[in-house]
Amino acid sequence: MASRRKTAKRALWHPAFWSSWALVFVLWLVSFLPMGIKQRLGGSLGRLLSRKLKSRARVADANLAACMPELDEAARKQLVEDAFVASARGVLESMHAWWRDMAPYCQSASVYGTEHLEEARRRGKGVLLIGGHYSIFDFALPLIACKLQKPGYMYRPNDNPVIDRMIERGRRRHFNIRPFTKRQIRPLLSFLKEGGQVWFACDQDFGKKSEVFVPFFGVSAGCITSPSYIARESGAAVICVSHLRMPDGRYRVVFSPIQEGFGHDLQKDAERWNQFIEATIREQPDQYLWLHRRFKSRPEGAAAIY
Repeated sequence: MASRRKTAKRALWHPAFWSSWALVFVLWLVSFLPMGIKQRLGGSLGRLLSRKLKSRARVADANLAACMPELDEAARKQLVEDAFVASARGVLESMHAWWRDMAPYCQSASVYGTEHLEEARRRGKGVLLIGGHYSIFDFALPLIACKLQKPGYMYRPNDNPVIDRMIERGRRRHFNIRPFTKRQIRPLLSFLKEGGQVWFACDQDFGKKSEVFVPFFGVSAGCITSPSYIARESGAAVICVSHLRMPDGRYRVVFSPIQEGFGHDLQKDAERWNQFIEATIREQPDQYLWLHRRFKSRPEGAAAIY
């Protein structure tokens, strides 16, 4: 914590950040590659990382063993590699979103459920869009934001201020999208009350902040309850949203029907958005961020996953 505060006080051009600026420059150059080359590079990089990042591969394998016990060892190993490939491609796609033109992808993406967005707008309140960590990462933000009238998103700042600047400048260049951190709940609530539409991926395990446990692929998963609080206090309609790279290389965004009554039953709320995420993952299992320790928080008496 002390080192983080020290880092925050340094100017962005401090020598301590020169290596970070060099990395940003390299990523900027990579962003100029055609998308087809990015996809092929992501495939090679993902397969390499699945062999090199052994601890992260073990996390992915443990997640899949718990969530998909019907897979034999060979199938699970292949899906771990596929997940690395999907994530590596997602990082390269994110670079494209940070610096290159996204208009062609916003126009060509298949989008379903916009009628639910229209219904939410007619109700005169904002919309809380509950999403998940699927592999296209920041590439998804403009695909979603282009369908919104007043877009926003919640995020966790990167510990490295140079990297954080790169990511956030890349995100905010699209559709006047407005960012909110977890420390900006009051401005977020005001934004929603004024008709804003905020994307919030709340599906990771936040450790001690997990307040309820609900089934995720039949395994108890720790969940935060802030989506319920935000919905209740703002009066916003709640819609789940997914964003996937399909096998044909095209992109798909799906908005669910409005989740009626959301915000009054913490357990039921968490169950609903976890069920939506699970159903999406079952369509394209490699597209989820299995590399994250989704089950590091365990209910009392439950066996450890990792």
